[in-house]
Amino acid sequence: MMADARERKFSAIVCYRLDRISRNIGDFAKLIEELDGLQIAFVSIKEQFDTSSPMGRAMMYISSVFSQLERETIAERIRDNMHELSKTGRWLGGMSPTGYISESMENVTVDGKIKKACRLKLVPEEAEIVRQIFAKFLETNSLTKTETYFIQNETKTKNGRRFTRFAFRNILTNPVYMIADKIAFRYLKENNADLFADEKEFDGSHGVMAYNRTIQKPGRANQTRPIEEWIVSVGKHVGLISGNDWIKVQACLAQNRSKSFHKPRSNTALLSGLLFCSNCRDYMRPKLTKRLNAGGEQIYTYLCETKEKSRSQLCKMKNPNGNMLDKAICEEIKKLGEDRSEFVRQLELGKQKLMGNREEYDAELERLCKSLVENERGIDALVESLKRASGTAAEAYVIKQIEEQHEKGEALRRRIGELESLTASHALSDMEFDIIRQMLSSFRDTLDRMSVEQKRAALRSFVKKVVWDGENVHVYLFGADDEGGIELPNESFMADDSTDLEPLGENSK
Repeated sequence: MMADARERKFSAIVCYRLDRISRNIGDFAKLIEELDGLQIAFVSIKEQFDTSSPMGRAMMYISSVFSQLERETIAERIRDNMHELSKTGRWLGGMSPTGYISESMENVTVDGKIKKACRLKLVPEEAEIVRQIFAKFLETNSLTKTETYFIQNETKTKNGRRFTRFAFRNILTNPVYMIADKIAFRYLKENNADLFADEKEFDGSHGVMAYNRTIQKPGRANQTRPIEEWIVSVGKHVGLISGNDWIKVQACLAQNRSKSFHKPRSNTALLSGLLFCSNCRDYMRPKLTKRLNAGGEQIYTYLCETKEKSRSQLCKMKNPNGNMLDKAICEEIKKLGEDRSEFVRQLELGKQKLMGNREEYDAELERLCKSLVENERGIDALVESLKRASGTAAEAYVIKQIEEQHEKGEALRRRIGELESLTASHALSDMEFDIIRQMLSSFRDTLDRMSVEQKRAALRSFVKKVVWDGENVHVYLFGADDEGGIELPNESFMADDSTDLEPLGENSK
C-alpha cells in the first residue's frame, strides 16, 4: 500500500477503525507524517477525525495510544495463558519434532466435561536417529562432519529427505529432547529460565517442554529467544538425551558459532544456482582457490554438493574449471544473437508460423461471430413463433427448436472464447519474439562491459539451467524441452526440522 502511495496511485487511505491499520504509536505517527508529505488523506470511518485541525490530530494520536494499550494487553494475556499451559507440560500443536508424534488425550473434569489435550508420543525408529545425531556431533564437534556421516549412511528425515546441517542444528538446540534430570534443572535455573516445575519433578525420565522459545514472523526464519525468556516445565513425554550431554552440545555450538564460515566477497562465478551435476542432480557450487590465472583472475572450480558432503562417496563427478566454463557459456550465448545463427533462424520460422496461424484464427473468429449473430436472430424469430403457437400442438416443437438453437449458440460462444484467448496469447508471443531478439543483440554487444552482477542477471534471462556430465556441458534455454531429464531442485529443500535457515556460501563448509 505504501509503495503505491509513493507512486501517487491513489489520493486517500480509508480504514474502518484506526486500530485496523496500526497499534503502535511510533509507527502510526510516521505513517501520518509520510502521508501528509505525499498529500494523501487518511480517513477512519469509525472515529471520523478532522486531521486538518490541531484538535482532530490530537484526538487521532490519543486513539492510537489506546490501540497500542489494547495490543500490549492482549500480549500480556497470551503470556499469562502460556504460563498456565506450561504447568500442564502438554504439546500445544504444530509440527511434532523428529522422534515424536502428537497423541490426543481425553480427561473428564469435576463438572463432567470432557477436555482434550495433546502429548508427545515416542517413535522408536526416529528416536534412535536423534540419539545418533547427538552422539555423532559430540564425537566430531562439527555439523559438517555429522552431515557427511548421515549422507554417507543415506539416513533420511521422516519426510524422506536428506538431512542438512541446518536440520541438525535445529534438533541439537531443541530442549524437548533433554531429559529432565537434576543437571538440567540446575542449568535452567542458573540461566534464569522461567521455571514452572519443582526440582523433585525433574525425575530423570520425562523430557523438558519449553514454551515461548522462538520468534515467529511470516516470511522469515524462526529466531530463538534468549533462554531467560523461555517458559519451561517438565513434559509428559519421554526424554532422549541426558542433561549433561545436551548442555555439552550447546557449549560446542556456541564455540563453533564464533568461527562460522563467511561468504567470500571476491567471488566472480556466474553459474551458481544454474549449474547441476548430471550424476546426482544436485547443485554445483563454486569453490574458490588462492591461485590466479594468466589474466590475474582468481581461479575457481565448480563442486557438486553431494560430492562435497559425502566426501566423494555418493558422487565422483569431475570438477570443471569455473573460469573456462563461465567464459564458454557467455560466448555461446553471444553467438545466439548473430543475425545468421540457427537459433535466430528458428525464432523467425516460429514467428512466421505463428503469424500464419493467427490469420487462420482471425478468419475463423470472424465467421463464428457472424454465425452467432444469425443464431440469435433465429432464436428471436422462434420466440415470436412460440407466442403465436401458445396452446397449440406446435408449441412443444417450437420449444425444442429454441433449445437446440440455444445449445448451438453456447457452443459458438465457447469456441469464440477459445480463439480470442489464443489470439491474445499469440499477440504476447509475437512481442516476446522481438524482445528476445533485442536482448540477445544487446547481450552480444555489451557483455564485455557488464559487471559480474549484470552478467548473472543477463544469463538468467535466457538460461534455464546448465548440466555438467564430466566431459560436456549442456545448456537449456527457457522454453526448451528438458531432454536431460534433470529435475530442478525443489525450493522447499529443507528438512521438516530445519526452521533456522541460513544461506549457503560458496566453498561453504
